[in-house]
Amino acid sequence: MKDKIEVVAFDADDTLWENELYFQEFEHKFCNLLKTYQPSEAVSQELFETEMKNLHMYGYGLKSMMLSMIETVCRITDGQENIHCVEEIIKQGQELLQRPVTLLDGMEDVLLQLQGRYKLILATKGDLFDQRRKVMGSGLMKYFCHVEIMSDKKKSDYQKLLDTMKCRPQKFLMLGNSIKSDILPVLELGGYAAHIPHHITWQHEAHEGDITNPNFIQLKNIKDIAEYLL
Repeated sequence: MKDKIEVVAFDADDTLWENELYFQEFEHKFCNLLKTYQPSEAVSQELFETEMKNLHMYGYGLKSMMLSMIETVCRITDGQENIHCVEEIIKQGQELLQRPVTLLDGMEDVLLQLQGRYKLILATKGDLFDQRRKVMGSGLMKYFCHVEIMSDKKKSDYQKLLDTMKCRPQKFLMLGNSIKSDILPVLELGGYAAHIPHHITWQHEAHEGDITNPNFIQLKNIKDIAEYLL
């Protein structure tokens, strides 16, 4: 493979740094706010359904989650405790928006090994302002020749990225933790994709079933990519 690939793209959230863990902690606190109205499981499901309904308007990211939380509060409490809950959502959300980036083990060693051998790019999706903050706060900018913050990660979004990089799909490798967002769209284009499992996956990104595409690589951790590229 190392003779075929020119551009190696890395997902960011839960591939290079921790993310979903903090989102789930935020959701747990949210469910506790409404425990007198509904069990946590029911509140969590209500929130997820609201997020999915709003996804086409708000996109991905923490701010989108906060707006969906506020809407869910209004519906569940029937307007009885809106101000208190909204204040807590804003407070906890703002704290999370300022939380320092926590890099995942082993990823910087991999970037060091690959730097200079391939064109390394960062390809992430979510809120532009927040993702940019995390990119800058990560200290990893020095490894990447290009950073792409997408509103979504569908086949057409990757095609635009490939056009920007002037790279054919057969020369492109994407690494990430989400089968749905990081793997399948790239394989559809004819590129290579390596899945790096993370201990927590957002329900929306869950995928069931085996992948038989010959361009698919299943890794145990991010360090294992060296076997294919070095």
